[in-house]
Amino acid sequence: MKQFHNILTWVLVLFLLVGCNQKPKIGFLMDSLAIERWKKDKELFEQKVEELGGVAYVEIADSDPEKQILQAQKLIDEGVEVLVVVPVDSKEAGDIVRLAHRNYVPVISYDRLIKDCNLDYYISTDNINIGELQANYLSKISPEGKYALISGPESDNNAYLLHIGWMNVLQPLIDKGDIEIVLDEFSEYWLPDESYAIMSEYLENNSEIDAIICGNDALALGTISALKEHGKEGKVLLAGQDAEIQAVRNIVAGNQTITIYKPIESLAYTAANAAIKIADGEAPSNMNITVNNGKRLVPAILLQASVVNRQNIKMTVISEGFLGEQDIFN
Repeated sequence: MKQFHNILTWVLVLFLLVGCNQKPKIGFLMDSLAIERWKKDKELFEQKVEELGGVAYVEIADSDPEKQILQAQKLIDEGVEVLVVVPVDSKEAGDIVRLAHRNYVPVISYDRLIKDCNLDYYISTDNINIGELQANYLSKISPEGKYALISGPESDNNAYLLHIGWMNVLQPLIDKGDIEIVLDEFSEYWLPDESYAIMSEYLENNSEIDAIICGNDALALGTISALKEHGKEGKVLLAGQDAEIQAVRNIVAGNQTITIYKPIESLAYTAANAAIKIADGEAPSNMNITVNNGKRLVPAILLQASVVNRQNIKMTVISEGFLGEQDIFN
């Protein structure tokens, strides 16, 4: 009997030790990997969570908001302690937050804001400022002329924030009569086919265009294809965002004017660090601002982005190790 008691004691001790050493489980719900930058986010986030002593459980929704809700339930059932979410749909993802809270799981909204719910935290870049950077750069080169604006999907709050940034800069020039917005469209997805169709339709009936601002580099890529078909590649100012490899190559080739480099490594690290702290029962640090999501003022961190042009490629994306010099110039 004594021997059985000793065995039972050791089993309990071993169980407690295993429990104490259990790594925090962090769920990462992503929209899609169709765009190059999100593959980087995924790899960096997984790496940072592991470095901080946790385990990342990643699910990809393939741009299906209902699938993403089911994936949230799956990760909650698997015991994740925090959910980090790149929402497919900024409003529908509120159901993910409500589901998580019913199971006492806090939620961090990553890159895109989840709207109209009691979201816990928001970590992103300053997307209004990104829009201002794009519009400022092009309007300095061309303070007069015909401008086209191609935003991302209306289901993504970032598309609206970028548009606000564009208009913050362009509206005074529009009011003066210096700039005319000849095209202002939201796409259904952040993909090249969308902008190709939008720009092709415009160019079929209009020959004049001086500058185009796109919500991301994938939309800029589709725009370039449409411009090429009408003999206008390299003749129209063009801004994108995300510093994708093909976009930077297009800048070198003269077919794209700028892209925006978002500090994805810092974004992934900040989110991973916050998630691990929350899982350990601590409040995440540096949440020094709040963002209104339509329901509450959400504690947030907004990182700053920077312009990449032909002159500073080596000083930005190459020097920071985001892209390789040979990959760009070869």
